[in-house]
This record gives sequence, structure tokens and C-alpha cells, in this order.
Amino acid sequence: MTTLDFHRRSAASVIVFDFETTGLSPDMGDRAIEIGAVLIEHGRITDRFQQVMNPGVRIPLFIENLTGITNAMVKEARNNAEVMSDFYDFIAGHNLVAHNASFDERFLRAEFKRIKKYFSSGIACSLLAARRIFQQAPNHQLATLAAYKNLPTEGVYHRALADAEVTAHLWLSLLEELRAQQGLNDLSFGFMHQLTKTPKHQLRKLYAQH
Repeated sequence: MTTLDFHRRSAASVIVFDFETTGLSPDMGDRAIEIGAVLIEHGRITDRFQQVMNPGVRIPLFIENLTGITNAMVKEARNNAEVMSDFYDFIAGHNLVAHNASFDERFLRAEFKRIKKYFSSGIACSLLAARRIFQQAPNHQLATLAAYKNLPTEGVYHRALADAEVTAHLWLSLLEELRAQQGLNDLSFGFMHQLTKTPKHQLRKLYAQH
């Protein structure tokens, strides 16, 4: 399947994912320690994926405190190669969404590269989309947007599945806002991806072209 094929698919059928990691950069040796994902089909959440994984490196105390994921927890978990192989199968054929996607994409590609897996689906950033669609929000952090739009949340952040769940509801809220305020229905993933790259002053032109 080509990139064009993926971009023609519905924006309302995607997989929203999130990593928890040992640090900020896979290029500096940081690894994923948890993956969470939510499958949206035709605007409804239909499946979930969540695994803590053992990266084979020590988790810094700061990350333990931030996420609640401890070295003792990952010691009993499956290794990254096994978990990421399962996740590769889970996302097959789907476009992806993440909040601050550049961060999660770096870890996704790095972990897949370790197991010689590659993918051609698109990745869209809900943070960049929210900056364009919810311009009046106080800021565009996930917790702020959840409160701003009164999204379903258990009040837990920095755990992969919880963050993916909130991001999934945010993504659907973004699509609904475009429908309600701009009259844009049945949007493609390609349109949403283009929107995240469009300067704010050119959005009206983008909407008119749809």
C-alpha cells in the first residue's frame, strides 16, 4: 500500500498511540518502556493495545516518579522486541496519530529498526492540529486540551494507554469541530495531515478547497 493510499483513508479510522520512555532521545540510547494505543474505526473506539516492556536498560528515578513505571515492573515484563513485534501487527494497515507526534515517531521508528520492521502509513500530530483548530485554548498540552474540551479522562497522565485514550477523544473532537464550524465532513487522513502543516493564516484557503 502506498503513502497516497494511506492518505486517502478516513481520518475517523486511525490508531492513536503513545510511548512512555526512559528519556527524550533514542539517538542517546533512550528506550521505550510502555506502549499504549487505541483503535478508532468510523469515529468509534473499538480496540486497545497496552504493554509495559523491558528495555534492558535502567529507568531513571525521575521517569519512575513521573510514570509510576519502575525497574521492578519492567524486570518482569516481556522485552521490547517481542512487544514491538506485536504492536507492528496491531497497527498494520492503519494510519497513526500521536500528541506531539515527532517525539513518539522517533521512538517508534527506532524500536522498529531494532527488529528490522518498517512501515509506510502516515503519522499525524494532534498537537499541531489542535493549535490550528482550538486556537483559543490556554495552551495545547494534552491535559489542558482535555479540560478545555471536557474530554473523557480518568485524570491520569504519563501512562501510555491513558494518554492514548485522551488523545483519541481529542482527535475525534477535532474532527467534530471541523464539521460543526467549517462544514467539513468525511475528512481524509491526508487532509488532516495537510492541515497540521498549514500556517494558520492559510487555513481558510485550505477549508475552501475541500
